[in-house]
Amino acid sequence: MTSLHQQPRFVALQEFKRREQAMSLAARFAEDPERFSRFCFAFGSHLRVDLSRQHWSSEVQVLLCELARDMKLGPAIAALFGDNLFNHTEGRAALHTALRMPVGASAVLDGVNVVPQVHVELARLRAFCDRVHTGEWRGFGGQSITDVVNIGIGGSDLGPAMVVEALAPYQDKGIRAHFVSNMDGAQLASVLAVVDPARTLFVISSKTFTTDETMTNARAARAWLLAACNDPAQVKKHFVAVSTNAAAVQAFGISPEHMFEFWSWVGGRFSLWSAIGLPIALALGFERFEQLLAGAHEMDEHLRHTPFEQNIPVLLALLSIWNINVLGLQSEGIFPYSHHLKRFPAYLQQLNMESNGKGVNNTGEKITHNTGPIVWGEVGTNGQHAFFQLLHQGSQVVPAEFIGFARSCYDYPEHHRKLLANMLAQAQALAFGKDRQQVEAELAAEGQSAEAIAKLAPYKVMDGNRPSTTILCDEFNPHNLGALIALYEHKTFVQGMLWNINSFDQWGVELGKKLAARLIDDLADDGVTTSHDSATNGLLAQIKAWR
Repeated sequence: MTSLHQQPRFVALQEFKRREQAMSLAARFAEDPERFSRFCFAFGSHLRVDLSRQHWSSEVQVLLCELARDMKLGPAIAALFGDNLFNHTEGRAALHTALRMPVGASAVLDGVNVVPQVHVELARLRAFCDRVHTGEWRGFGGQSITDVVNIGIGGSDLGPAMVVEALAPYQDKGIRAHFVSNMDGAQLASVLAVVDPARTLFVISSKTFTTDETMTNARAARAWLLAACNDPAQVKKHFVAVSTNAAAVQAFGISPEHMFEFWSWVGGRFSLWSAIGLPIALALGFERFEQLLAGAHEMDEHLRHTPFEQNIPVLLALLSIWNINVLGLQSEGIFPYSHHLKRFPAYLQQLNMESNGKGVNNTGEKITHNTGPIVWGEVGTNGQHAFFQLLHQGSQVVPAEFIGFARSCYDYPEHHRKLLANMLAQAQALAFGKDRQQVEAELAAEGQSAEAIAKLAPYKVMDGNRPSTTILCDEFNPHNLGALIALYEHKTFVQGMLWNINSFDQWGVELGKKLAARLIDDLADDGVTTSHDSATNGLLAQIKAWR
C-alpha cells in the first residue's frame, strides 16, 4: 500500500494546513451559525459527538473521507468482522467483534463460524456466575463467596478493572472485586489484607499461564490460602482460570472444568468482552455484562454500516490523522467528567499506545511519519486543578476529548449541574479564550488602576483557539459504556489501518521482560556483577550494598 504521506489526497490536505490554522475557532463559529449542527454526530438516541471545535472545515472532512477510501478502509472494516490476518507478525486474526455478536450472527474464520463457540463459553460463564451469586459455590468451611480477586496484567487486568470501577453504581450482587497486576508485592498485600480467605475467589487470567507477573502473584495468593486452610484440595474451591493452557492450569491445582477459554484471535487489550470479563460478570451480574456486550455490538454495527461522513469512530480517527500528521499535534488528552471513569484514560493509554506506538509498517519498513499519539488524561474536575493551566496557556497545543453524561447515577443534582457546567466551560474556554480587551475591561470593572491593568493583563489573556471534542451520553449505564469502549477500539483500529501498521502486536513489551529475567538472577547473587552496561552494573552494586 502507498504510504499515507504519498497519497495524493494527503498531499492535498497539506495545502489546507495554513488556511485552516489561520482561521480561528471564534471566526469559524461567527461566520457559520450552523457549524455545530453540521459537525455534531449522533449514535442512536443516546450519544452525541461534537467535532465542531476542531480545526477543520467541510472541505477537510471530505478530503479525509476520500483519503480513507483511497487507502481501502472500507474492505479493512469488513475484514474486522470475519476472516483476516491483521496480526500478521504473530500469525493471528483480530476478531474481537465476534465476542459481542448475538446468537445467530456469523463471523467466519478459516471456514468456521466462531460465534457459536463464543456463546458456548458465555453460557459457561453465566452458569458459573449463577453458582457464585446464589451461594451454591462455596469456599472452605462452607462459606459463600463475597470477594473476587482478579490476578492478571495488561489486557487481562486493565480492561476489567476499568469496567468494574466504572460501573460501581450497578454492583448489587454482594461481590466485591479486587485487581492485582503489579509485580510490587504491595498491591497483593493490600488486597489480601481486606479479604477473608474462606470467602475469596481468585481468577487467574493469563492466556499462556506463564506470564511472570501474573504467576508470581498467583503462587503467592495460593500460598496465602493454604496458610489459612492447610489443605491443598481447597485450591479448587478458591481458584479458577481464564487461559488456553489446560495442562499448566491443572498443574497449578485448578480443575479443568473451571478453566474458561478465549482464543488466539482475541488480543489482550481487546479481550474484556471474553472470559477475561469474568470479574465484571461476577461483580455486576451476567445480565449487565450482556448489556455491556450489546452496547459494543451496536457500535460495531455503526462502524460497519455508516458512511464515513457520519461514522463516528472513523471521523475521530481521521481527525487524529489530521491533527497528528498535518497540524503536528502529538498528544491527546482524555477527560471524562465522571468519577467512576477515573481509570478510563489509563485504559485508553494501553489501547492506543500499545496498539499504535509502532515505527515499522506492515511491510517491515521504517515509518517516516508520526504514528500513535501520547494519550493521557484525568477525570474532571480534578484535572482542572492540576494540568489544565498548560492546556489553556501553555506553549503546547493538546487536542482534548471531554466525556460527559446528562444524567447522574446519584441523587446530587447540584453536584451534577456544576460538574457538567465545568465540562462545558472548559471546552468553551479552550476554543474561545479571553482576549486583551476583555481582560482589561474586567480589570477596570474591578476598580483596578491603569497601571495595575497594564501589569496584570498579559498574564490573564488566554488565546483560545485550542481544539477539543465533546462526547455526550444521555446516562451512564453498561450499554453506553460498552458503546464508548468499542468507539475507542475502532478509532484505534482505523488509525492503524491509515498508518499501515499492525495494531495488534506489541513486540516493544518483550525486550524489557527478557532483560529482567537475567537481572533477577543477578539480584539474587550477592557478588559483583559485570555482565551489563556500566550504569546497570553500578545500580546493581548499590542495591546490593543497601540491601
